[in-house]
Amino acid sequence: MISVVIPTLDAAAHLPRSLAPLAPAAVDGLVREVVISDGGSSDATCIIADDVGAVLVEGPKGRGRQLIAGAARAKSAWLLFLHVDTVLEDGWAEEAARFIGADPMRAAAFRFAFDDGAPSARAAEWWVRLRCSLLALPYGDQGLLISRAFYEALGGFRDLPLMEDVDLVRRIGRARLTLLKSRAVTSAEKYRRDGYGKRARRNLVLLTRYLMGADPARLAAKYD
Repeated sequence: MISVVIPTLDAAAHLPRSLAPLAPAAVDGLVREVVISDGGSSDATCIIADDVGAVLVEGPKGRGRQLIAGAARAKSAWLLFLHVDTVLEDGWAEEAARFIGADPMRAAAFRFAFDDGAPSARAAEWWVRLRCSLLALPYGDQGLLISRAFYEALGGFRDLPLMEDVDLVRRIGRARLTLLKSRAVTSAEKYRRDGYGKRARRNLVLLTRYLMGADPARLAAKYD
């Protein structure tokens, strides 16, 4: 069984869509609980979490520390970390069930997609596939399915202001990472606002600087 951990901050506009694909898996018994790890929302995020019966963990904002807090509260043998603006497509649960029935010392991420049919969105998705193929570095918006035993053996997420997902995936390593066929469809809102090319170039620069040893705190200031 799986505990789904979702970090939130003023996410009322996205949370219902993110939760919807989890409901059938909860009815079937695959998803045991949803843990909402909130970083101080001032909107209806916590009300929505309470209304759907999710476990609510409240604490300081910061995605790394929120993921740590959510994982600590989760009860299941498997953890699925999911961004609040990401929606898993139909079929994810069956594929996840097959995966968790195999090797518990492996992790998995989903295939990336935008909720936008524009050519620029398709081009950005191609670059994500290339990054995953060459570097084996899926980001957090592709979800991360990992057993608690493996998560704890790796030391879990670290309290980083940025790149907490890349940090953990690098410790998992290519040989122990599976890319699933089901898609994690992520909101393209920020890319439409900033421009696909501009935001993709900025993210590439940040990743390159991080891999070269730059301080995540300085990168987070640039990201913000």
